[in-house]
Amino acid sequence: MDISHTLNEVLVKLFRDINTLEERAIRTEEYRDVTTNDMHVMEAIGPDEAKNMTRVAKELEVTTGTLTISVNSLVKKGYVDRTRSEEDRRVVLISLSGKGRKAYFHHRRFHEEMINAILRELSEEEQRVLEQALFKLTRFFREVS
Repeated sequence: MDISHTLNEVLVKLFRDINTLEERAIRTEEYRDVTTNDMHVMEAIGPDEAKNMTRVAKELEVTTGTLTISVNSLVKKGYVDRTRSEEDRRVVLISLSGKGRKAYFHHRRFHEEMINAILRELSEEEQRVLEQALFKLTRFFREVS
């Protein structure tokens, strides 16, 4: 089997496996109403200060209309708070509610555990090589899109 075929198989399987693991980690009894997409929106909002919709949409690389649909659902579920800016009432600010912050840290813990498990299996040299390869892979995908 040549390297191109092997890399294709590994990348496709890796993408599926990460999605499956993430879905299982997110879908606990406490967060049964949260989708992976919901978690990624909450991750982009972050646990700190409120952000405007445009900033979050850019980070997620979606339109503000698409983000609005997700935010409406998250507000209804109690994970996100929506307010108007005091400086400019036209600007909508979104932030995580207490429930949303708790879900955010639950999701972040999954990612930390996944990365720590991977790093435990690699030498320092392998870690550096993996990091460089992933940076190059990320750059490739950003340039293609």
